[in-house]
Amino acid sequence: MSLDGKVLVIESDDSRSKELAAVLEFIDREPVQVRNCVAWKEAVENSGDLVAVLIGSCKSDQALAKLLKDIHALDEHLPIFLLAQKGKEPTVAIDAGSCILGRIEIPPRYTQLTNAFHQAEVYRESHKDAGRQRPVDLFRSLVGSSRAIQQVRKHIQQVADSEANVLILGESGTGKEVVARNLHYYSARRDKAFVPINCGAIPADLLESELFGHEKGAFTGAISARQGRFEMAEGGTLFLDEIGDMSLPMQVKLLRVLQERTFERVGGNKSIEANVRVVAATHRDLEEAIKDGRFREDLYYRLNVFPIDMPPLRERAEDIPLLVNELIRRLEHEKRGSVRLTPVAIMALCQYHWPGNVRELANLVERLAILYPFGVVDIGDLPEKLQLEGGSMPETKLNEELVLNPPPMAYEEPRLPREGIDLKEHLSHLELSFIRQALEDAGGVVAHAAKRLGMRRTTLVEKLRKYGLQRSDA
Repeated sequence: MSLDGKVLVIESDDSRSKELAAVLEFIDREPVQVRNCVAWKEAVENSGDLVAVLIGSCKSDQALAKLLKDIHALDEHLPIFLLAQKGKEPTVAIDAGSCILGRIEIPPRYTQLTNAFHQAEVYRESHKDAGRQRPVDLFRSLVGSSRAIQQVRKHIQQVADSEANVLILGESGTGKEVVARNLHYYSARRDKAFVPINCGAIPADLLESELFGHEKGAFTGAISARQGRFEMAEGGTLFLDEIGDMSLPMQVKLLRVLQERTFERVGGNKSIEANVRVVAATHRDLEEAIKDGRFREDLYYRLNVFPIDMPPLRERAEDIPLLVNELIRRLEHEKRGSVRLTPVAIMALCQYHWPGNVRELANLVERLAILYPFGVVDIGDLPEKLQLEGGSMPETKLNEELVLNPPPMAYEEPRLPREGIDLKEHLSHLELSFIRQALEDAGGVVAHAAKRLGMRRTTLVEKLRKYGLQRSDA
């Protein structure tokens, strides 16, 4: 079984440690158990990346304080939870800037642990996004030349430098966050933080704390004050993704912030001003949700000052060759491989209906780069569902369209990576890929495969021996 992230458990009590390990494995987390508060560093060095730390009993409060300081020095944004018996509070002093997210009662409960790890994930993501700015070229340009995408660019230019709230509408996977980041980049707030939050991925009872923060003691486990997303986005942009999944009570509280531009932390009574530009997005039909009583009409009009519709990929098929080019460039830039597609394969992609939109296309390109590294993908190499839809066009019509309007990817020259490549190794890899494809197409018959590759049979036999490939001669 593949476990979803490693958790460091520092607990001197053997029975507690075993009990925690069993529960962690049950929720697909891999426990890294340490019995001694001092000897934890060696375990961390050998365990790889951690998603959280659970700290139980230590020798003394001084030992616990030193342990917290050492973990903070190792990774200042590594989420920590303190283990304690029900009704007992930790005695160590915790400042508001620490990365201790709360307390977990012993014996641990399934729901408490799952909520804790979700909180840890959100905490890491928020600091990752706030602490570093993505390279501009990854989100700045909306790839495509279709009329629909040109209209989206025009709307971004019109509204980016205003303070108007923007509502981005579109199916899942169309790139709504790309639009939101463009709005932020081209606005006067670009030097401040862009803070995203997925309203549908956070449980309703945690969303208020995530948005507005909380004071120490506001609820069980709130052992220190914590900033919310509104405070993190001060002076910048707050992106509320999947706003249509927000509960009605939270919609009321969000509406108040949009109207008054102030809010209070959970458990606090001090008003905090919110100098934040709000951009929201949803794949749901909010007007239908209003009729069904699932979304407040007054909030809808507050958010829908300037709507932007993101078209589904099937309605801008002419952009697919450009998108494929861009996705391959990103793979090459990130040193995750490369691949090329034949004109017929590109045309097959253009005829597919893409229910998952650009996200589905990106996943396909990455999968092809893994299956055919530095190779050329033809229509027969595509998944069957793309062959069925993409190969349904008559061959004469397909060739005619390719001649009249050849996809850019089909004729683009290979790009040399900035760091260079081992040309001999690259060519050998490419040669091996073509030989394998020819053998598969020829049913393992070497003579037929050699004909497809334009070489003598004896030459191909030598290459098979060189690469250690099996052959079936008939």
